[in-house]
Amino acid sequence: MRSFNAWLKRFIPSPMIMSAQDHWLAPIGAFLGILGTAYLSYLILGIHNPWLIAPMGASAVLLFVIPASPLAQPWSVIGGNLVAASVGVTAASLITSPVIASALAAGVAIAIMMRLRCLHPPSGAVALTAVLGGTSIRDLGYQFVIAPVLINSAALVIFAIIYHQFSSHHYPHKLTQKLSAPPEPLEITLDDVEAALRQHHELLDIDENDLLNIVKNTEVIAKQRRNK
Repeated sequence: MRSFNAWLKRFIPSPMIMSAQDHWLAPIGAFLGILGTAYLSYLILGIHNPWLIAPMGASAVLLFVIPASPLAQPWSVIGGNLVAASVGVTAASLITSPVIASALAAGVAIAIMMRLRCLHPPSGAVALTAVLGGTSIRDLGYQFVIAPVLINSAALVIFAIIYHQFSSHHYPHKLTQKLSAPPEPLEITLDDVEAALRQHHELLDIDENDLLNIVKNTEVIAKQRRNK
């Protein structure tokens, strides 16, 4: 029973380490980003066209909550959504079964995004929207890739860039200056971190440079505590 409870606890993630400021800044940023994207897209596309798609809500989580994530960078958002929309429209036009078309669209889109270094989780929903979005989406054909997908994606990125000019975060992500840790018998390098991440066999939502800086900062703090 104890092992079962321990297994159940793994369903709950570790607490997010966020500043009190980010706890209210991130939701405000997402609100403003979606509001601005919706309004700008409406002005461009008009009321008679689909002007805002649901996956933008998921993109907003990444852009405004974890803007340092490799999955949230401008190329990931715009490139990933364009790839997914193109694949989804193609699958919907060639395959009659919506189930098979949806599964194939998601799988192929992920494969291409990984290859092009524009992996963006909400893009999986963009691919499904192209297949399952109904007649209003299906009738657009490849126009769906440009309007609303490209317009939505570019607008959300623009609003994120503007918003983060006033937040404590850099967007697009800017690598922090490497800390000069005290000389140690064993020096951890970026290659070591990348090798460890490869052995982990899971995609961690953190840039390897940031992870290395955290490790070095931890070494500095530990050494300072030991010398007190």
